[in-house]
Amino acid sequence: MLYLHATIVTVNPDRDVILDGAILVRGDRIADIGKAEALLDKYPQEGNVDLTGRIVVPGLVSTHMHTAQTLLRGAADDLELVSWLCERIWVLQGNFTAEDGYAAARISIAEMLLTGTTCFLESMFADRYGFDGLCRAVEESGIRGCLGKIVMDIATYAKDSEWAMHPGLVEDREMSLLGAISMWEKWDRKADDRIRVWFGARTPGGVSDGLYEEMTAIAKEKNIPITMHCAEVKADREFFESQNHTPMSYCSSVGLLGPSTVLVHMVHLDDSDVAKLAETGTHVAHCPTSNAKLASGICRLPSLLNAGVNVGLGTDGAPCNNTNDLLQEMKLAAIIHKAASYNPTIVSAEQVLEMATINGAKALGLQDQIGSLDVGKKADFVVVDMRRVHLQPYFSPVSAVVYSVTGRDVECVVVDGKVVVQGGKLMTMDEEEVWREAERRSKEIVERAGLTEKVKGRWPLK
Repeated sequence: MLYLHATIVTVNPDRDVILDGAILVRGDRIADIGKAEALLDKYPQEGNVDLTGRIVVPGLVSTHMHTAQTLLRGAADDLELVSWLCERIWVLQGNFTAEDGYAAARISIAEMLLTGTTCFLESMFADRYGFDGLCRAVEESGIRGCLGKIVMDIATYAKDSEWAMHPGLVEDREMSLLGAISMWEKWDRKADDRIRVWFGARTPGGVSDGLYEEMTAIAKEKNIPITMHCAEVKADREFFESQNHTPMSYCSSVGLLGPSTVLVHMVHLDDSDVAKLAETGTHVAHCPTSNAKLASGICRLPSLLNAGVNVGLGTDGAPCNNTNDLLQEMKLAAIIHKAASYNPTIVSAEQVLEMATINGAKALGLQDQIGSLDVGKKADFVVVDMRRVHLQPYFSPVSAVVYSVTGRDVECVVVDGKVVVQGGKLMTMDEEEVWREAERRSKEIVERAGLTEKVKGRWPLK
């Protein structure tokens, strides 16, 4: 199939932007790319789709999100972190069933596809949510998923007894680490290689040194990547100091650093931490909306980029973002560091689009397959309809995508050469069935958790 007459932002090594461009898709691959006129001459018998007035970008890659938490969208707004986590989110998640986990995965994936995310990294899927259901949802939907199964053996945050997990979320080595290995053996590279299974380790203080060391040894032996929250809040920094470490010296001591690890948030770092990340090739997932909403702080993104650290972008979970729309995340990532530094040039739109595409692909070890529009790579791309009042005029396609476009402007999404969103509608799931099921189950979870009187707005309902 020939996709014709679009402005194509390739994010290829030369960062070419092709005006009146075309992409030829054969099977699951990009077979050719270039000017529309040239490709029409080369492939006169090929069926085609006219994309006049659209911008095409590589499929977006979210390097951090929590699929289960989409059922909890809006359930813990405007709370400080201890209340947010210990009194709301953990309590609600501790009342999930496997059926809830499947419904949560489906609505998360539906939203991601509709807003242009074609590949995502699930950070920390608990056993009680039903990992098989998560994999089934990925398989059925057509999305590409790197799926972190939780690894833990300590049921507090940063070893602080005030921050105790709900009993329904507590797992030991056998359930978490061995369970993750079992799921890796069962699901890794299934669904036409769209599923990859990862270790999703809990934050330092939630995992013993011994379990980290066992996990990292197995990860190296079996080539299982690792993702982990790290240095998100001040309490994390205090934990590392209590161990006579900085964040990265601690991670190094238990074998966590390296090119197969994605560390998330990374707000509270010093210069030695930044240098260590660059030296080891460890990746970072930047989540500016979550960090701002929970008042965690602002990641040192400019320092990381200047040091050569590979940084991807993530939305985090719906309770600390309220959307899984990576296009919206791009705008904040491009703006917040300007405000913090008083420097409007410090992070560009081009750098942010790289974070959401090729950098994300590198973080997931998939840069040879996705993240840019190149001949031979997977046909994963997003079509944005620019024929709208709020998107015209524009002078730079990249700036338009980063600063003006949201997920509601996505018209078509292709993953593995298959159209999964067309005309802004899901092709692989019944959208109404998905949201109705999520709506019903979210209310049931709140009731089971005994939080009906707390999970509501502050103004009276009449």
